[in-house]
Amino acid sequence: MIEFRNVTHRFGDVTAIAGLSLTLGDGEFVVLAGANGSGKTTLLGHCNGLLVPDEGRVLVDGHDVADEPVAVRRRVGMVFQHPRDQFVAATVGEDVAFGPANLGHPREEIDRRVERALAAVGMGSRTEEAIEALSGGEQSRVAIAGALAMEPTHLVLDEPFAGLDEPARRSVLARLEELSASGTAILVATHDLRDVLKLADRVVGMSEGAVVLDRAPADGLGDLDGIGVRVPGC
Repeated sequence: MIEFRNVTHRFGDVTAIAGLSLTLGDGEFVVLAGANGSGKTTLLGHCNGLLVPDEGRVLVDGHDVADEPVAVRRRVGMVFQHPRDQFVAATVGEDVAFGPANLGHPREEIDRRVERALAAVGMGSRTEEAIEALSGGEQSRVAIAGALAMEPTHLVLDEPFAGLDEPARRSVLARLEELSASGTAILVATHDLRDVLKLADRVVGMSEGAVVLDRAPADGLGDLDGIGVRVPGC
């Protein structure tokens, strides 16, 4: 579970999120929707301790992100909007192995995690391939595998469909659906709700650093249009 308790975060004189409270349950698939600048990325940065609140608290499975960042990062896998921003090695296998190795796991455990994570995204036979030679969709899948190799309780993704062609988009969606079915909690931030709504248990809408909507897709989302998010079919 990820809990935001009255969280405020500022960048200099700019308040990015203000007094925000939100709970993301175990095993839930939550879509975080909002226009650019709404505070989505700032919220995500608190989920694994990349950011800490100026006010309030963020807890991950009971661990405070400000006090226990290592424990938090063991539990939350993060996938950035641009996969290249998180790659640290030249080949697929080396990159996916980096996180578990950094946690001090023995070689046998690292190999097991890499094999399992790459199999989950359909890249199991491509450990020796150069990341630079991969397509955008394939790089996104490797980035997801890198997060999965940490064996997190939650997977957090920032605009994972940005820049993907339609086949790559469908591939990433399929992998997220499989992970959700296996019990991984997923938080996806996006302004493009095509196809992802059918996977969501909840949609959380953000505007100007605040949560303005929190409901199941079946309950209607037409008012998201007022914060710059187009809902398919509305």
